[in-house]
Amino acid sequence: MHTREEKMAAFGRLLDVLDNLREKCPWDKKQTNESLRPNTIEETFELADALMKADQPNICKELGDVLLHVCFYARIGSEKGEFDIADVCDKLTDKLIFRHPHIYHPSQVGAPEPRPLPYQPEGSSDSDMQGATTAQQVIENWEQIKLKEKDGNKSVLAGVPDALPSLIKAYRIQDKARNVGFDWEDAGDVWDKVREELGELEVELEKGDKENALREFGDFLFSVINAGRLYHLNPDTALELSNRKFISRFNYIEEHSIKMGKPLKDMTLGEMDQLWNEAKSKEKEEEIRNQ
Repeated sequence: MHTREEKMAAFGRLLDVLDNLREKCPWDKKQTNESLRPNTIEETFELADALMKADQPNICKELGDVLLHVCFYARIGSEKGEFDIADVCDKLTDKLIFRHPHIYHPSQVGAPEPRPLPYQPEGSSDSDMQGATTAQQVIENWEQIKLKEKDGNKSVLAGVPDALPSLIKAYRIQDKARNVGFDWEDAGDVWDKVREELGELEVELEKGDKENALREFGDFLFSVINAGRLYHLNPDTALELSNRKFISRFNYIEEHSIKMGKPLKDMTLGEMDQLWNEAKSKEKEEEIRNQ
């Protein structure tokens, strides 16, 4: 691994090249926050894909692409005289210090070289949140601190971005509510709610009321996501694993239909089910080999 000096030099090299491209490259010169935004979203999803695959070389590459966008937005901000990359880093660092009173005394916000606890200035009082010793206590403190910040969230759920995909948004909403004590006391109790929502959905489906069925379907999904959260199963990760599994098995069916000279649309459901089960068996054999 590289030394601290080598890391700082590499970051400086990146900023130098970006500055040069911004000044001399026709494409880079014309970019704006608005034009870069779609690419940023795409790069973020590509990073997420590499993380799901645990593809270390691609994780490194995609992290670089996301970092480029962070630096590019900061460069545009500096051209407008609003902020630069140093402001981005300082704001982030101060936020981390302020939201970790169990690691830093609040007086270290803004300090050039923040000193962790037990350091605290003479005459200062202990923070009432210095005693966090578990990850859950840290999360609970984090939410309370955010509400106290001068420019922080005005409500518990205000920090959930509107643009988040609905599945992830539901999980974040539930998680934030949990951090202030609004949650099931016993995780097992959630299943009664799941069954209740499923029953209400079935009633509306039987009635043929599509509008109400859509609402009840949403409530059912919300309750299932809640169950996953309570059992520490990330619904987005779980669904993506199922997506990949389905794609792999369906591709197996399609590949064998080509070998058989029989288009998918001409195959019976029974024939496709047989190939589907073959794909499942091969997956299990592969899992056993990799154990």
